[in-house]
Amino acid sequence: MRTWEDYKNHVKGTDELSKKEIEEIEALASIVSAIIDKRNEMGLSQRDLAELCGIPQSSVARIETFKTTPNVETLIKLLQPLGLKLTVSVT
Repeated sequence: MRTWEDYKNHVKGTDELSKKEIEEIEALASIVSAIIDKRNEMGLSQRDLAELCGIPQSSVARIETFKTTPNVETLIKLLQPLGLKLTVSVT
């Protein structure tokens, strides 16, 4: 295996539990990355976003550094002022 992607695919192919965990982490990383990218694009600090959402700045920081996983309510609070929407699809 040469790359991280090769390793992930190997693990996903050999261990169903690990596959599920990796896919959950990737999904969360995608959401959080979109939040960070849009916040930066809009020129907002974590404190600015927190004020817009009515949540503590420390919560924004913990979410952005993957120290906590936001619940759906908090996620929606973060997405709305950024003009982002959460889309759920059946795969």
